[in-house]
Order: sequence, then C-alpha cells, then structure tokens
Amino acid sequence: MAFEFTDQNFQSSALASGKVSVVDFWAEWCGPCRLVSPIIEELSKEYGENVTIGKLNVDHNPQVSMQFGVRSIPTILFIKNGEVVDKQVGATTKANLKQKIDNLI
Repeated sequence: MAFEFTDQNFQSSALASGKVSVVDFWAEWCGPCRLVSPIIEELSKEYGENVTIGKLNVDHNPQVSMQFGVRSIPTILFIKNGEVVDKQVGATTKANLKQKIDNLI
C-alpha cells in the first residue's frame, strides 16, 4: 500500500529520509486523481523499500500543499536529497512516472 504523507510526517518521511520520494497530492473529489491513484499503488509495490511512494490528501494536509505551491491536483512531486527535482501536474501514465523515478535512482 502507498505511504500516507501528512503535514506532520512530511519533513521526516519525504525531505529527510535519504531516499527518493514520490508524493501524489490528491483529494477524494478529484476525478483525475482517481485515475492516478491505482498507478501510485502499483508503483509503491514495485519499488518497495527502495523509493518512498505515497499520497498526500490536500484537504487534510494544507500546510505541505501551500509550502510547495500545489494549485492543481493531481500533482506529483519527485524529491531527492530533500529537494524537489521533478514535478508532474495532471494525470499521466505509469510508464511516464516509472521513467521519472528510474532517472532518479
């Protein structure tokens, strides 16, 4: 199951983890988010412990969303060494996300 990022755990789990993190900013009411959600789950299983792949509900965690200027969802941030190194806004394919992750690890 994909990791659940929150305002409380984001610093330690995404920025200071020492691993590549992939964070899907989403909301329950967002149609395109529902298209991306199963892809995030699949990638989480495929990469296992090597990459932290998870979701952050923007309605329940507004601080991180504001901190990174997330204005449209789904937005997927790719974080390495505590820095956002890539970003995907809008629904996308699994192949596209895999390529972005593979380029970082």
